[in-house]
Amino acid sequence: MAETSDTRTPAQIEADIKRRRAVLAETLDEIGVRVHPKTIVGDAKAKAVAGVDRVFGRAYVQVNRVMTEVRDQFVDDDGAPRMERVVPAALIVAGTVGLIVAGSRKRKHRRPLSR
Repeated sequence: MAETSDTRTPAQIEADIKRRRAVLAETLDEIGVRVHPKTIVGDAKAKAVAGVDRVFGRAYVQVNRVMTEVRDQFVDDDGAPRMERVVPAALIVAGTVGLIVAGSRKRKHRRPLSR
């Protein structure tokens, strides 16, 4: 076994021990914080929020892309409406609403068959 010579003074050794104790205490405190239930729950919440934000961010980008594509179908590069596309779309919407209203009126005015 090889001998090692320590040329430090007892005061230096004591100071080194105090420093190492302080570092060890700090490390133990950090570990205690990391494994505390509130810290674990907080980390889980943060991960969940980040996941939700990521999903909603992707959804927003996708919806924005679709809305831009739809807008481009009905508006030209100058921002003016493309009447050749707006008018047929408006007629389709008006016709659909009319059919829904007419169908709901028919149901309200129907009388049950009496025997």
